Amino acid sequence: MRFTELAYPIFERAISDYHVHNNIDEPIANPYGESGIEHDLYEKNWIDTVQWHLEDVIRDPQIDPVEALKLKRRIDKSNQDRTDLVEMIDSFFWTKYKDVQMRDDATINTESPAWAVDRLSILALKIYHMREQVEREDASAEHKAACGAKLDVLLEQRKDLSSAIDQLINDFEEGRKMMKVYKQMKMYNDPSTNPVLYNKK
Repeated sequence: MRFTELAYPIFERAISDYHVHNNIDEPIANPYGESGIEHDLYEKNWIDTVQWHLEDVIRDPQIDPVEALKLKRRIDKSNQDRTDLVEMIDSFFWTKYKDVQMRDDATINTESPAWAVDRLSILALKIYHMREQVEREDASAEHKAACGAKLDVLLEQRKDLSSAIDQLINDFEEGRKMMKVYKQMKMYNDPSTNPVLYNKK
């Protein structure tokens, strides 16, 4: 089984599970146990799905400024959690392929496999919500047609991105790509590297 054939249905399940209650405060109930790549993929997409809806809420022009600041802090935390999950998924790939013998002409990819999988997770959300727009009963025919055209592009993008991810993973398996992972090292979250924070001490 190709990796995306494992990952994408997990993303779809997380999105579907979230929309049972469609509530940004609904606690996650990960059906894949406490560890493993399936667990991490579900957790990753759940974070993405909640953040998708947080981004909707914070754009309400009538939102209370105090509530907006709370949401911004929550989105910041979500972004850090998302990055942590991506790095966990990269650790899975690193462990799996670290002993593969590299070819002499092996190259480095522009992004790690988990960051490509991150884009697939977000794409699953775009497809779900664009399809929602196509099926809106209160929308005009023009709106549905425009969203339908966008949905077609997203579906083609899913096919192409899935193919690219699976090819990248195959390149790791065959030693054509070197598996290198860099931590994101986000400085603004670190009290020792964000000058606004360390200058307050």
